Amino acid sequence: MAVSLETRVPLLDPEVVKLAWRLPLDLKIRNGTTKWVLRQVLYRHVPPPLIERPKMGFGVPLGAWLRGPLRGWAEELIEERLLAAEGYFHPATVRRAWNTLLKGDPRQELRMWTILMFQSWLRAQQSPSRAAEPRQTVLAG
Repeated sequence: MAVSLETRVPLLDPEVVKLAWRLPLDLKIRNGTTKWVLRQVLYRHVPPPLIERPKMGFGVPLGAWLRGPLRGWAEELIEERLLAAEGYFHPATVRRAWNTLLKGDPRQELRMWTILMFQSWLRAQQSPSRAAEPRQTVLAG
């Protein structure tokens, strides 16, 4: 919810919605338990501890992606001469944070992601046709 990401596609299927509207209320809520009939179906296929737990989000392996498959893209966006020319970020500070992330410090992941999203947006504003082009940078070493 913090990033407005929800995936409820199967529950929005028109046939599922029509069925839900036709169900009597006591199959939807029973003894204070919501989604009662859905839970009964789930109990046939999913272990109860997975159904009866509080809501929980999920994390993405941002650090692993930035150190791995997104590294070339990221390094291109935070190249020190580019940052200096644009003037929005202090290149040495960004480089320190990037190097710390590369060493595995998870505290830098969101900071770097925010910088990278800004840089990516900035690139799109400067050159809309270039922003849509796929990039694949291969780093030596």
